[in-house]
Amino acid sequence: MIARLDRISLLAVPALVFLAAIYALPLMMLLAKSFQGPEGTGISAYIEFFSDPYNLNVLWRTIRVALLTTLLALLIAYPTAFAMARANGIWLTVFLVALVLPMSLGVVVKAFAWSILFRANGALNEFMQWIGLTSGPIRMMFTETALVVGAANVFLPFMVLPIYAVVRQLNASLPDAAASLGATPLFRFTHVTLPLTLPGVVAGAAFVFSLSISMYVIPSLIVGERQQTMSMLIARSFLYLRDETLGSTISAILLAIAVAVVLFSSWLAGRLGARQ
Repeated sequence: MIARLDRISLLAVPALVFLAAIYALPLMMLLAKSFQGPEGTGISAYIEFFSDPYNLNVLWRTIRVALLTTLLALLIAYPTAFAMARANGIWLTVFLVALVLPMSLGVVVKAFAWSILFRANGALNEFMQWIGLTSGPIRMMFTETALVVGAANVFLPFMVLPIYAVVRQLNASLPDAAASLGATPLFRFTHVTLPLTLPGVVAGAAFVFSLSISMYVIPSLIVGERQQTMSMLIARSFLYLRDETLGSTISAILLAIAVAVVLFSSWLAGRLGARQ
């Protein structure tokens, strides 16, 4: 039996070699480049990066936007996942199509659509003026709020689907059982429903945060160069400044944040699963 499993595991060798060649090896080269400064090998590039207030401001903005995007996506995705779990027949199909179909569009198309919507003469400004909410166009483009809304829309399916997968498996009689024991709706949610759905929430939040913190196209089209993110600094370092060391350093910092989030979410999901 063990020998058979060993032979089956050999089927994964081509995929591992392929991933090592196109992902692991270039990544190791990128990380090695970040430790190569004008004075030789060391961490001078990292010290220089964290010593610059502008870089720290960009780093904090990137983390803040990723956190706000994750929070907004969670607020929208959580009730949506429950609605999908309780839907049947044609309504479930409608939910799934509405959720999955936008994923077939490129990120550029969706980000550009939001940039058109947020313009001074865009549909949103015209609608607000038509209903009398504003007397003139308000500035939406090139703002952090627009970036968070656009990013949350693009990454929303990655939050909905993990929560939906967990909610779909819940025993619908558990809240009713708690109600029969005198539990209030708030108590049922905080002590029954929410703890049972936390693994899906953690997985979805990890997905959305990792995607949000490394996004490049969406901030480039919605906020431009006025409010740069870490990914935009990486592109500028490689494409315009021709500073490979700086670009590699920023890439390594961004990668460390993303990996830390994934590892923490995996640990937290394991703890939550063990409790259940």
